[in-house]
Amino acid sequence: MRNGLIENVLHLWNNMPRYDFYNTETGELVEYTMSWRDLDDFKLNNPHLKQQVSAPQIVGGTGDRVKTDAGFKEVLSKVGSKFPDSPLDKRYNSQSVKDIKTREIVKKHVDIQNKKK
Repeated sequence: MRNGLIENVLHLWNNMPRYDFYNTETGELVEYTMSWRDLDDFKLNNPHLKQQVSAPQIVGGTGDRVKTDAGFKEVLSKVGSKFPDSPLDKRYNSQSVKDIKTREIVKKHVDIQNKKK
């Protein structure tokens, strides 16, 4: 039970917003972690600290945890089939040996025809 409680507290603490303040007395930039509700009281009790505006730190999906679902893969497969020999087609549509050889021969003859012009 105690381990779960500690994990919950740490999770809440790590997900609390962090605010940057400039200390007018020392010239330091200091970071404080607190809830949004406590921010106003903190500012009133610490008039020598001026809040600094900074960009929010938003974390999206990371690395291997973001996966394309089957429905979207099907859409990408259909788009790829409309554009043969594109990277999207190669990635989401399996190609038979016959298709690959046919495309190579067509490309070869197109190149020959373009050289004649």
